Amino acid sequence: MPELTSAVSAVHSVLPPLGAQAERLVELGVHETARLSAADLRAFAAAAETTAPADGALLAVRPDLAPASALAPLLRRDGKAGFVVVDMPDVDDFGPIGTVSLPDAPLYLLTGLDRGDRMANWSPDEALPALAAEDRTPLLLTEGIHWVLQQPEVLERNHCFMTIGSRLRKPTGALDARTPALWISNGTGRDGRERRDAPKVGWCWAGNRHTWLGFASATGRHP
Repeated sequence: MPELTSAVSAVHSVLPPLGAQAERLVELGVHETARLSAADLRAFAAAAETTAPADGALLAVRPDLAPASALAPLLRRDGKAGFVVVDMPDVDDFGPIGTVSLPDAPLYLLTGLDRGDRMANWSPDEALPALAAEDRTPLLLTEGIHWVLQQPEVLERNHCFMTIGSRLRKPTGALDARTPALWISNGTGRDGRERRDAPKVGWCWAGNRHTWLGFASATGRHP
């Protein structure tokens, strides 16, 4: 296992206030996808503002209400829309791993977000137990997309991230070897040149290392 170089890597900027995050999701129509009213979204954010930590929190919609396939096209970078790689048609079948517990509510907060730069060049198989030892929880794919929707600058060339809280379980019960990630397309292969620099939802093998991918995590989820 590679050496852990530091504690928690810095988040690039403070997250927007929860009220602003709610307005962003309403603007994008996420509430309609989730079959929630704009008023419900705004009310949740207003109530949560009173208890949110000083360094901010991320407002998220449960993945069963707003799946990755619906959220990814809402991402934007240099005017280009986000997309899911063509060899991941089952993206919405990637669910929370056993150690991830979601609040029993349509909306919830994530606190203590970290992109996991310090774990760049680790494999998902190496990173997961290290995060658990730090009492951190890996982000789900939909949570990672929510983060980039609210804070686009968190996705940088050579500093992107995996969301290993989401995995696909085979009918046999074994985990599929793919682990989802968010990065920036180079416009090569089946992505198409027109998608160069677009935000991209893709996957990597659980045992492989990549120098440009960290492991996004949080300190907790709260209803």
